[in-house]
Amino acid sequence: MDECLALADLGASINLMPLFVWEGLSLLELTLTCMTLELSDRLVSKPISIAKDVSVKVGVFHFPADFVVLDFEPDPRVPLILGRYFLKTSRALIDVHKGELTLRIRNEAIAYNLDQTSRYSAI
Repeated sequence: MDECLALADLGASINLMPLFVWEGLSLLELTLTCMTLELSDRLVSKPISIAKDVSVKVGVFHFPADFVVLDFEPDPRVPLILGRYFLKTSRALIDVHKGELTLRIRNEAIAYNLDQTSRYSAI
C-alpha cells in the first residue's frame, strides 16, 4: 500500500479524501450521499460519496475511519484531511507546549513531534 501524509484538522468534523486517492485504493464500493459542503475557501462542493470503515495506518496502529470523497485537487503532500472524530478514535493527546501529538490504542502509544511536521501546515 502506498503511504501518504495527512493533515489533522481540529476544526474539521469530517475526514476528506480526494477522488483520485480513493480510485487508487481498490477498496469496496462507496455509499451515496446528498450532502453539500462549504469548504474553507467558501466554495460549495457536493461530495461524490462516503467511504466507510477505511483502515488508516498511523505508525504501527490501524484505525477505522469514514471519509467524504470529493473530486478536488489537494496539496499533493497531504492528500487526506483527518478531522476531530479520527483524533477522538485514536485517543489523541495534543501537547501544544511540547509540540507533540500522541495517538494511543490500549496500552500502546506513538508520539509525533509537531515541530517536524509544521512545514505541511495549511495556514
